[in-house]
Amino acid sequence: MNSKIKDEHIDRLFEAILLLKNIDECYMFFEDLCTITEIKALAQRLEVAKMLRNGITYSEISEKTGASTATISRVNRYLNYGADGYKLVLDRLEGKE
Repeated sequence: MNSKIKDEHIDRLFEAILLLKNIDECYMFFEDLCTITEIKALAQRLEVAKMLRNGITYSEISEKTGASTATISRVNRYLNYGADGYKLVLDRLEGKE
């Protein structure tokens, strides 16, 4: 994996996340690691990505999620030109539903 952010500290963070076994453990870890605002922002971006993939308009996404058009645009850019992380996760989430 060739990533612009890759370093030993981020590797350690991701290894820690991969050790979490269920949603309750995720809540425990992320509530200690991040502010509530940061967690909500991450969740919002994932929801925006899902809605963009489903062809929802920027204005409707903004209305339903509260995301700014700048955030929606940024997520859209990464959906189309990023490392395909959104695609990977959204495909897997859709497979669970």
